[in-house]
Parts: sequence; structure tokens; C-alpha cells
Amino acid sequence: MRMTLKEIAELVGGEVVGDAGTEINGVSGIKEAKKGDITFLANSKYSPLLDETQASAVIVSKEVRSCPRPLVRTDNPSLSFAKVVALFSPSQVKHPQGIHPSVVLGKDVKLGKGVSLGAYTVVEEGVSVGDNTTIYPSCYIGHNAKIGKDTLIYPHVSVREAVDIGSRVVIHSGSVIGSDGFGFASVQGLHQRIPQIGIVVIEDDVEIGANVTIDRARFEKTVIGKGTKIDNLVQIAHNVVVGENSIIVAQAGISGSTVIGKNVILAGQSGLVGHITLGDNVVVMAQSGVSKSIPANTYVWGYPAKEQSQAKKVNACVQRLPHLYEIVEGLKKKIQALEEQLKKK
Repeated sequence: MRMTLKEIAELVGGEVVGDAGTEINGVSGIKEAKKGDITFLANSKYSPLLDETQASAVIVSKEVRSCPRPLVRTDNPSLSFAKVVALFSPSQVKHPQGIHPSVVLGKDVKLGKGVSLGAYTVVEEGVSVGDNTTIYPSCYIGHNAKIGKDTLIYPHVSVREAVDIGSRVVIHSGSVIGSDGFGFASVQGLHQRIPQIGIVVIEDDVEIGANVTIDRARFEKTVIGKGTKIDNLVQIAHNVVVGENSIIVAQAGISGSTVIGKNVILAGQSGLVGHITLGDNVVVMAQSGVSKSIPANTYVWGYPAKEQSQAKKVNACVQRLPHLYEIVEGLKKKIQALEEQLKKK
């Protein structure tokens, strides 16, 4: 496939800087690109690579003014490049079609138009599945669960009883939605299970990565808000509420009954205690431990997590501890020497 840079710019709504007739026949990363490829630069800290790349053209932000090779300047280089990739390298994935003969369907199951169920999937009694939803092989859909339209569920996903999943949701392999919350009462040294009778609600346009666990509420709902994206290996406990359009990165853990606002980012391996609230637009940086509520529009970092500027000051002091130790040891020796001189007088 070949396209001119002008045609690509029209596709992504961008502006060409340089030779608009440059021919493009492939896509690649900025380090790997060769002549004939188009690549992209989304982060300004990688700007030196503009001088090194062998690509024939680069998609960049509108802040970039010049480069040794032709540019396509756009508002969102990552999104624009994704469109070009989809054009040059269309997806080869073939989703299951129709209902496989080995599927097990319970009583009163309602399947919409165009639903596809892969081999050895079990759909229990009272389940409803919306139009054009695809469920891959070896999945389990529990009693009275609801799944909306145009949803995609990959292999080995378990959706437990009464879970409510919206439309255009993507759930990757190995995830468990609606497992029992971790609730026990200690009686005479023994841990007695507390029944978890609530549900999980996954709103529209959510994407859930591989091997994610989202626990059902003890009484009411665990909620994942519309448009939220969850990375692999995330644990979300019972009664948690996650607001719309949030990002939860790999190995994050959220304890029970925590409420998270809209557009929140939890970076990798961050951990939240239970029964706290994070306001809208909060960013929790990687490996931070959040032990108390955080107001809206705040960046936090560290363990325990502190406001970013304060956390940096604390860290700077910690880094100086070896030097401070040397100073203190030197002062101790000087004081001892002075004390010995005073004793001799």
C-alpha cells in the first residue's frame, strides 16, 4: 500500500510541513523506522530522535516547527498514528462467529442479534446478552448476568452471577468479574466468611485488562464508571466506586469501599487503603501508598503518599542522609576532641 503525505494528512486532519508528495508505504516506531515508513513523536523528551530516525516522515504535535524530514503536525500524534497504523496494518484477528455447538445455554437466556459464543462457553440461567456481543471460548457467564451491545469478552473470563456489564466493553483473558469480596469476621480465633450479596456494575466503554479481579459488593454495588480503562493484574475490592474516564495501571490495588472520582490516574503498583475518597483529576504516581483521602486536582507520590512537591523535598532529604551522617560523625569527633582539651586544663 502506498499513500502520499498529503493523503495521510487529510486522513488525520493534520498539516504537512515539507514535501507533501512524499510516498509512504509502511509504519514503524521512531527508532526502528526506515525509508518509506512514517512514524510519530508524542513526547517532547524524545525530540532528539527526530534528527536520528530514518523514517521518511513523522507525525508530531503542533508545537514542533521543523525537522530534517517532512512532518504531519496534529493535535494528537498518538491518535493520528493509530489511524495510520489501522490503515496500513489492518487487524488480522478473526473473532468467533455464531454459536458454537459445544456452548452450554441455561434456561431463559436472551441473546440479541449477531451474538457470537465460542466453544465450551457456559451461559447460565437468566442471562441476557446484547446485540453483536462476542464471547470467546471457555468463558463462564453466571446466573442473571447482563451484558450489553457490542461487547467483547476474550477467553477464560468469568462473569459471576448478577453482574451488569454495559455496551462496548472489552474484557481481556483471565479476568474475574464479581468474585466474592474479601470479608471475614474473627470469632474465637477463627475467620468466618461474611456473605457478599451485592453486584458489580461495569458501565459503557470500559476496557478491562488481563487477569483483573473486581469483587462484588457486600450489599449494593461495586461500580466501574463509563470510559474507564484498567490495565492487567489490577485488584478492585468490594464496594469500590471508580468514576468515569479513569486510568488504573498494572498491579494497582484498591481496598474496599474506596470512592475514586472522574479522570483519576492510578499509576503502576499504587495501593489504596479502604474507606477513603480521591477527588476528580487526582494522579497517584507509581508505587505510592495512599492512606488517606486526597482532594481533587492533586498529584501524590511516595509511601505514605504525599503531595508531589512535598514528597520530592522529603526524598531529596533522604538522599542526603549519607552525607549528613558523615557531617554528624565529624562533629562528634570534634566535640570529643574539645571535651578532652577542656579536661586537660
